[in-house]
Amino acid sequence: MDTVLFFAIILVASILQTSTGFGFSILATPFLLLIFEPMEAIQINLLLSLVISGALITKIIKDIDFDVLKRFILGSVTGLPIGIIVFLLIDINNIKLGISLIILVLTIMLILRFRIKQNKKRDLIVGGLSGSLTTSIGMPGPPLLLYFSGTDTQKEKLRGTTLAFYLFIYSVSLIIQVIFAGTSKTVWISSGIALPIVLIGLYLGQLLFKRINQKLFRIFTYVILLFTGLYLLFESLG
Repeated sequence: MDTVLFFAIILVASILQTSTGFGFSILATPFLLLIFEPMEAIQINLLLSLVISGALITKIIKDIDFDVLKRFILGSVTGLPIGIIVFLLIDINNIKLGISLIILVLTIMLILRFRIKQNKKRDLIVGGLSGSLTTSIGMPGPPLLLYFSGTDTQKEKLRGTTLAFYLFIYSVSLIIQVIFAGTSKTVWISSGIALPIVLIGLYLGQLLFKRINQKLFRIFTYVILLFTGLYLLFESLG
C-alpha cells in the first residue's frame, strides 16, 4: 500500500466531508480503488465516513431537517438490498456507466439553473437511490447532492441532514457488506491507521465550513458532481 497516497486521499476527503456534508465517498472511493480491491475500498470508505458522521452529529443536530431525514431513511430501506444484489450479481461497469451519464446530465441541468420542488414522494425516491448506491458502489452522495442542489437547500441544512442520514446508511450498509461480501484484515487495519488523519480533516473541515458562503458552496457542489460523473464514465469505459 502506498501510505503517503492513502493518507493524502483520506485527509482531503475528510476535509471535504466535514466542510460540505458530502464528498468523502465521492472523492475517496475512486482513489482508494487504485490502492485496494473494490470490496476493501468500499468498506474502508464506509467505516471512515461513519466515524466522521458520528463525530459531527452533536455539532450539526440543530441543522437537521428531521422530517426529510425520516423519509430518506424509509426510502433507503428499499434501496439497500437492491444495491447489494447489484454488487454481487451485475457487471458493476455497466452500473457505473449508467450512473455517470445520469449524474452528468443532471449536473449540467443544475448549472443551467434547472430546479425542482421538494416533496415527500421525491424524498422517499432519493433515499432509495442513495441506499442502493451505498451498498453497490459505496457512493450515497450523488442523489442527495443533486436533489438538494436542485431545491436550492441552504448549506447548513444540506450538511446537517446529509451527515445524519449517512450515520444510518453507512452503519446498515457496512453490516450488509460484511455479511454478504465478507471483509478482510486490510479493511480494519487500514481504517485504524487512517483515524488520526480523519481527526485532522475534521478540524480543518470545520474551519473551512465557516468560511464558505452559499455561492462558493454551490460551485463546490458542481465541481464534485462533475468529477464523480466523469470518473465513473471513464472507469466504466476503461
